[in-house]
Amino acid sequence: MNSRLAGIGAWLHARAENILAAMLAVMFAVFILQIVFRYALNLPIGWTHEVSVVLWVWLVLFGTAFVVRDHEEIRFDLIYGTASPRVFRVMVVLTAITVIALFLISLPAVIDYVTFMKVQSTAYLDIRFDYLYAIYPIFAVAVIVKQFWAGCRAIWGKQARDVDPTKVSSGV
Repeated sequence: MNSRLAGIGAWLHARAENILAAMLAVMFAVFILQIVFRYALNLPIGWTHEVSVVLWVWLVLFGTAFVVRDHEEIRFDLIYGTASPRVFRVMVVLTAITVIALFLISLPAVIDYVTFMKVQSTAYLDIRFDYLYAIYPIFAVAVIVKQFWAGCRAIWGKQARDVDPTKVSSGV
């Protein structure tokens, strides 16, 4: 059963990478279109900037929630790297508890604000802001789950420390 779940998880991760790559491709195409229209045709268009900004927000939050693995995140490891394995595990657990608490405390207000944003729309494409920012509560829940899992792994002594940064890649 575990290998089946691992296979499903790997497939879902690959699809999330595909979605992220598609968003990046669309953002790049819109960016090039904006340059062509503004500088080659002297016809500036505003919706391209709007699409680029929205896709950037979604790229960062969606990517962090579903694509970037814990060991692939950029960190300042000066303190973590010098700690003994036991102290490292304690720091991971304390960090996980802190992050979970902060995100749980903010989650109701975040959901309330995102749902409130239905009253405003974007300037060019007239897309409601609640749809555009709907990724943030999803991101917040994903961070809570990831930190819970990291804390559990540290408690069980299965927290990976020795990651070769030259081998880390999101595959995108």
